[in-house]
Amino acid sequence: MNSSPGRDVILGIETSCDETAAAVVSRATDVRSSVVSSQVEIHAKYGGVVPEVASRAHVETIMPVVEEALELSGVDRSGIQAVAATHGPGLVGALLVGVSAAKAMALVWDVPFVAVNHLEAHLYAAFLEEPDLEMPLVIVLVSGGHTMLILMEDHLHYRVLGATVDDAAGEAFDKVARFMELGYPGGPIIDRLSAEGDPAAIAFPRAMLHDGWNFSFSGVKTSVVNHVRKNPDVAVADVAASFQEAVADVLVIKARRAAREFGAKGLCLAGGVAANSRLREKMAAAAADDGLRAFLPSRAMCTDNAAMVAAAGWWRLQADGPSPLDIGADPSLRLPVA
Repeated sequence: MNSSPGRDVILGIETSCDETAAAVVSRATDVRSSVVSSQVEIHAKYGGVVPEVASRAHVETIMPVVEEALELSGVDRSGIQAVAATHGPGLVGALLVGVSAAKAMALVWDVPFVAVNHLEAHLYAAFLEEPDLEMPLVIVLVSGGHTMLILMEDHLHYRVLGATVDDAAGEAFDKVARFMELGYPGGPIIDRLSAEGDPAAIAFPRAMLHDGWNFSFSGVKTSVVNHVRKNPDVAVADVAASFQEAVADVLVIKARRAAREFGAKGLCLAGGVAANSRLREKMAAAAADDGLRAFLPSRAMCTDNAAMVAAAGWWRLQADGPSPLDIGADPSLRLPVA
């Protein structure tokens, strides 16, 4: 796939949830800058993301973040050759901020606009740090809103093998943390507590472990709630560690089985929950045991960022050309499969 002349330096914009991000990336691999403004502190007092609050924060932050990304990249506005923005899935109000800003800049600068699928962008985070990854790859895309098992056969060619039928893994982490009054966001807090606990202390269920490729995490969340209610004096660290172990087991075992069945050359993690230390440890060990390459993205590339949006935008621009300017935000957008 050949790049189009003059379309290699892309400004990426990400506003799908509670991070306002901008990045400048060249040819989908060279990150010239990546700036992320998090809203975690804003939403922490509510115990979760409030869509209206998130949208207003994006409006206030988007242009300062873009200006900072341009300054850090050493590329002025005349050097930007395309503008890519996440247009779904996500919170519709938040998405509209990024899409509107990106279209305006593309029009003013007379460069192509590229609408990017947020899920596809997470897959391309891996190639920003390891551009020579060999395909096919089995990728576990795991976040607060999605848990998917994906076979990436080539660039822009995917098969969704399975997905969660109820709670996403990150959602389950947040709900368990909220029930136990640990704080928000729940994932990092449970990860830290787990280091002090025994992952074998409580035998929480591993739902659908040997049943197809789909996932279910609602049951293990409910099991935690029931166990704590029946055992109010149980060690919080043991509950956290045992819950985390159950979630990681299901993700790793299914990914490992998929890699064997479909002849994958590597196992990858993507998405916010890919930052979980126990999941990373177990995935790396599984890949080593099976003679596969494991790719564990840096924690900066696990969370929502605009570098991955720019990278995915570069590939989409080469394959499909610019997106029409009348394309809107799609909060329920699905991963494109070919």
